[in-house]
Amino acid sequence: MEDQDNIIAFGSFENSMEASLAKAKLDAYGIPCFLTDENLASLYPIQNPRFSVRLHIFQKDEAQVREVLTETVVLAEEDLTRCPRCQSTRVEYGYSKKLSWRLASILLSLFLVLFPPKKTGHCLDCDYEF
Repeated sequence: MEDQDNIIAFGSFENSMEASLAKAKLDAYGIPCFLTDENLASLYPIQNPRFSVRLHIFQKDEAQVREVLTETVVLAEEDLTRCPRCQSTRVEYGYSKKLSWRLASILLSLFLVLFPPKKTGHCLDCDYEF
């Protein structure tokens, strides 16, 4: 078998919804792909670095997949989320990056059977969480 026919893990996603969106986009372009570890990521939502959903593709399609998945959708300036501190639009959403908050939320959800913690905004320019 040639190196071009090898299946590689292209990337990992925080949850199955994001992974399914990427897979749907690749399917729309006719690029064969599949997901793994969807069930583990759904069962253990707080342990995402350990249990992330992985997207697998053929090695020969890697350049095309990278191009398709990095296409950006142009949004109107008013539709973009801004950092309240520095007004930057370079914002990502996820679980808190503060270690103390992550540990407290893990312990509380284990002992009190609470739902996973709420996702917060994180500014990539000034590291402010909101």
